[in-house]
Amino acid sequence: MGSGGEREEAKDRLLSGASAAPRSRVRLDLPRASRRTLLPEYDPEAFGRLSERIARFLGTGRFIVWMTLTIILWVVWNIWAPEPLRFDQYPFIFLTLMLSLQASYAAPLILLAQNRQDDRDKVTHEQDRKQNERSIADTEFLTREIAALRMGLGEVATRDWIRSEIQDLLRETTDRRALLPPEGGARSDETDR
Repeated sequence: MGSGGEREEAKDRLLSGASAAPRSRVRLDLPRASRRTLLPEYDPEAFGRLSERIARFLGTGRFIVWMTLTIILWVVWNIWAPEPLRFDQYPFIFLTLMLSLQASYAAPLILLAQNRQDDRDKVTHEQDRKQNERSIADTEFLTREIAALRMGLGEVATRDWIRSEIQDLLRETTDRRALLPPEGGARSDETDR
């Protein structure tokens, strides 16, 4: 009976389009197992950080001073040193080659650093834009609330209004009392009767 149940499950899988071999479920709560590769793994951001450091150094006065000193020493050595110790004769072709090599590497590294800075600036700009939108929305909300409070205060009794109403009532009361006959006189009339 067990083999009949297994056949039924296999039939159901075939009819539903599922493969006959059980498929393992992908777990989203666990990290993926790393794949083995023949190539060495590297941090893609490491090269970017290194290029930024180099570009930052190339843009300093310290680099210019060191580069100037190196070139001066190079030229002085190759002019005044004994003939067998000179490694680059007068047209300084090797110096030109080294400066060209340095420039050919410096330019792309500087561009890479600038591109990374542009990417950071875009993210910062986007965050600033969103913050500005939130600030504008908050300001508009507060403006509406203040307008509603002002409209509501127009209908609320203020201290001056209440004072004026009480003074009006007091005046009316004193005017009515003045029109009423005195209390003592009314009693004397009643006793006369």
